[in-house]
Amino acid sequence: MRGELVIIGTELLLGEIVDTNAQFLARGLASCGINLYYKSTVGDNWVRIVETLSRALSRSDLVIISGGLGPTEDDLTRGAVAAVANRPLELDEEALEAIEAYFRRRYGEGQMPPNNRKQAYLPRGASAIPNHWGTAPGFILELPGKAIVALPGVPAELEPMFAQTVLPYCRQRFQGDVLVTKNLSFAGIGEAGLEELLKDIILSQTNPTVAPYASQGMVRIRLTARAATEEEGEALIAPVADMIAARTEPYLFSTTGQALEEVIGQQLTARGQSLALAESCTGGLVGHRITNVAGSSRYFLRGYVVYSNAAKVSDLGVQESTLAQYGAVSPQTAQEMAEGVRRAAGADFGLAITGIAGPDGGTPEKPVGLVYIALASPGDTIVEKHHFAGARGQVKERSAQAALTLLWKNLR
Repeated sequence: MRGELVIIGTELLLGEIVDTNAQFLARGLASCGINLYYKSTVGDNWVRIVETLSRALSRSDLVIISGGLGPTEDDLTRGAVAAVANRPLELDEEALEAIEAYFRRRYGEGQMPPNNRKQAYLPRGASAIPNHWGTAPGFILELPGKAIVALPGVPAELEPMFAQTVLPYCRQRFQGDVLVTKNLSFAGIGEAGLEELLKDIILSQTNPTVAPYASQGMVRIRLTARAATEEEGEALIAPVADMIAARTEPYLFSTTGQALEEVIGQQLTARGQSLALAESCTGGLVGHRITNVAGSSRYFLRGYVVYSNAAKVSDLGVQESTLAQYGAVSPQTAQEMAEGVRRAAGADFGLAITGIAGPDGGTPEKPVGLVYIALASPGDTIVEKHHFAGARGQVKERSAQAALTLLWKNLR
């Protein structure tokens, strides 16, 4: 069964907004076992929308459209679908009543602008998809051997409409195999290194498929199985996942899609231990990630952003002589930062980062991307040296990931 997405909106082509709808819809289709072969993005232009829809219908069994269902002149989806399917637009009285009811609830009787009436016109034979979160009803139009689904472009409307109406429809109409996916997440190893460990598994993959992906200091392996049921798919994945886990145990931090900071939180909670942070070049990024986890107040005591040398001295007790002799970006300063924040907070672990994020500030001896990370614990202080490539934001992200990886490894 072949599916296709048509995402409508000039604002997407201009880069003014990010298309999250395609990602959401693609995952939904995969859960139904529908193969997504094409995705097109087209602006608010009648000719190009009609051309794109005609091409999609010529090669796909299910076409899902996002956007273009509003009340203004540049909302062209209804008319374009009607033209491509050769079905006239007709007023759907139930859809009109739902739109009028929406305006009555929010603004009072008689407050619906006349333009919104346009949203109740659907191609002949189409079934309206209720929209309880906005004014634009979606619709499903069945054609011989094919179907068109149209949804509004607002994610807060599209996502529940898809989940409540479109997903059950797809599972019933296009019933077939399902795709079951499992992600294994790794830290402290690159994509090439991980692939080397698993080369024979990757080369011999059939069902499930095995695919590595890398991003900002983290690598994941995606296992995808096609089966008649979710249970059968999980049974196909399980032995392969176990084989991979056995080979990669020093680097594997999650088999359930958890973020590294979530796993760290579980580790600290289980051990009844606490954490404090001292950040320079990352500017609080590690603290942001740690506190994104619900319940982090149980183990995260305090965080310092000590960007200046004076702050390192006054807040953490870094020695002025250390800064004078070795500089702010040095293993000695990183160690004193980690030990100082652990002491100041009364924490079990003190984690510190100091480095040069760029794009300027580097020297031949200390280039941009040089970062020192230190972890102070009850028995020892570990200092790691890194040299990260990339723009300023990338260096900060990679530094934060490396710091969390160091903490995770030692908590194990």
